[in-house]
Amino acid sequence: MAKVLIVDDAAFMRMMLKNILTQNGYEVIGEAATGEKGVIQYKELRPDVVTMDITMPDMDGITAVKEIKKVDPAAKIIMCSAMGQQAMVFEAIKSGAADFIVKPFQPDRVLESLRKVLAK
Repeated sequence: MAKVLIVDDAAFMRMMLKNILTQNGYEVIGEAATGEKGVIQYKELRPDVVTMDITMPDMDGITAVKEIKKVDPAAKIIMCSAMGQQAMVFEAIKSGAADFIVKPFQPDRVLESLRKVLAK
């Protein structure tokens, strides 16, 4: 069972993702509301995959991806973006994110992304 860390400043979005993941056999081992907390939790928990929001207070998702990649170059990170954030998604992929999913979350797309990223 893959272990997932969810990083998103919106509690509602974390809850939605957590429900999709746990109902499909994934274990959510941590949640963080800021990029900074996400990096700290990554170091502590060492999840198999991270879902990372792009826009958050303190530290944005792109900076958090870079920080996590410094700690673990093999980290598997899926960016979560709202529509219209293509430039930021491109920047995130360039920074080391493995894939991206768009809000509002489509369960099938979320699960497909996790399967794809975990298979790499």
